[in-house]
Amino acid sequence: MAQPLNWQKSSFSGGGPGNECVELAAVNDERLLRESDEPDRILPVTHDALGALLHHLRANRP
Repeated sequence: MAQPLNWQKSSFSGGGPGNECVELAAVNDERLLRESDEPDRILPVTHDALGALLHHLRANRP
């Protein structure tokens, strides 16, 4: 049986009930992203792609 994924919530999440957030899990060299309100919809990304996404989001923060 496969090990359950250890999902981590974004540090920008409120943490309370009803607070949807982005979650991240690591499997070997791959990273997985999902939204907490759609947990079965998982987006696999490489380490480099995740870094580029985070860089873009930080650079374009209001």
